[in-house]
Amino acid sequence: MSFGSQTPRQKMINLMYIVLMAMLALNVSSDVLRGFTLVDDSLVRTTINSNQQNLALYDALAQSMANNPEKVGPWYEKAIRIKDKSDSLYMFVGDLKARINNAKQDDLEVSSFVMFSPRTGKGTELAEQIDQFKEEIVSQIENPVQKKIISDNLTLNIPRLFEGTPAAAAATLLSKLQSDIRYAEGEALHSITQDIDIRDLRVNQVNAYVIPNSQNIVRGGKLSAQIILAAVDSTQRPAIYIGERKLPENSQGIYETVCNTTGDFTLNGYMELNSSDGEVIRRNFSQKYSVIEPSATVSATLMNVLYAGYDNPISISVPGVPSSQVQAAVANGNGTLKREGNSFVAHPSQIGKEAVIRVSANVDGRSQVMGEYAYQVRALPDPSPFIEYKDANGNSKRYRGGAGLPKASLMNTDGIVAAIDDGLLNINFQVLGFETVFFDNMGNAVPEVSSGPNFSTRQKDMFRRLSRGKRFYISRVRAKGPDGVERVLPATLEVIIN
Repeated sequence: MSFGSQTPRQKMINLMYIVLMAMLALNVSSDVLRGFTLVDDSLVRTTINSNQQNLALYDALAQSMANNPEKVGPWYEKAIRIKDKSDSLYMFVGDLKARINNAKQDDLEVSSFVMFSPRTGKGTELAEQIDQFKEEIVSQIENPVQKKIISDNLTLNIPRLFEGTPAAAAATLLSKLQSDIRYAEGEALHSITQDIDIRDLRVNQVNAYVIPNSQNIVRGGKLSAQIILAAVDSTQRPAIYIGERKLPENSQGIYETVCNTTGDFTLNGYMELNSSDGEVIRRNFSQKYSVIEPSATVSATLMNVLYAGYDNPISISVPGVPSSQVQAAVANGNGTLKREGNSFVAHPSQIGKEAVIRVSANVDGRSQVMGEYAYQVRALPDPSPFIEYKDANGNSKRYRGGAGLPKASLMNTDGIVAAIDDGLLNINFQVLGFETVFFDNMGNAVPEVSSGPNFSTRQKDMFRRLSRGKRFYISRVRAKGPDGVERVLPATLEVIIN
């Protein structure tokens, strides 16, 4: 049994402009989450269609194998190996997606836990399986352009995509990965069927197809689609009509239009070709696509707010756009934003006034605003005072009170320090001065003033007189932070001599 030319597969989504909105606010917009759901549903439908086309190819290969096992056998074995690897990776990604979908859509931690948890995280295993699958698929394809498309689709920066990403966005990214898996599988199958002449079609079986560069276009971006016949006679080119408008003869089947309105659309038209007997063959085509709002991912690396007078690390990215093509600035004049490598540093100046970050990117050769994101600006919180000393092994320790401090350690310490080190921030403050309060045998308080950040001579003399179990207090600590604000710390440090 002979096979004609297999219909060309619809190219899957190459550039995915999915909105990963700023996660610095306490809640993710329900409209954004619904947007992720709509994109995810579209991807799932596309994947189902791709899988049905792949299954049709497998059925054709199986029938060809039954008719001519000697010719088809080696290619059929390759196809089955591809199917096994594709199904395995597809199900593995599906399991990860199911785990993430068990959480709330705005959950910012579940994707990081599923991917990067020390004992159960699957991020490394996912990256390894993707690389193995990519190597297998690319080895089956000869066309260098298709090789690059598939390689680019299956080259993922997993930490950047899933670290701190809301569950709805992470699930959508995994759906896109499943879509790319089925697309790559189909391209490998097409290459195999070409090798055994399974894609030869008679002219009376010619059909029209649309191959878009993407089914999801950012508003203001460009839709690019190639419109072809399943079998092409090199001696003549078909006439292509979009609606009732004919494409120019020199268009090579490429149709482009600028998309300025968001929503779901359909590209409709038809093709005409003269058959060998003079009959005009007409084939209609239809291709759905979506135009989405431009967006970017903006997140504060260390915190959920920005602090005035402090260099706040900021991570800004636009899905599908290299970091070097992404620009950002403070739009409302509250401070500055500068690039440091692939990251940004925000330095707000006014407390209580929002800092609005405007993100733009180079898309299709022009600069396009991807969104503006507002953040609350607060003053740096007060630091905590402590005594920094060395233990018996030479390790630096921070004494914060509530337990015994060896007298030798106290005597070897110059003074006190202050810092914010709550796990999110690690900011040192300059100590300007403080007081110590001792109590004599009559219970009278004896205050002593420091020499700047250091203990004074009188304070050191008082330390020498303290016996085991005695205590004194450090209070009225004055400190200045990187914001230049001088403050008196409300905390009092109780020191117990061990």
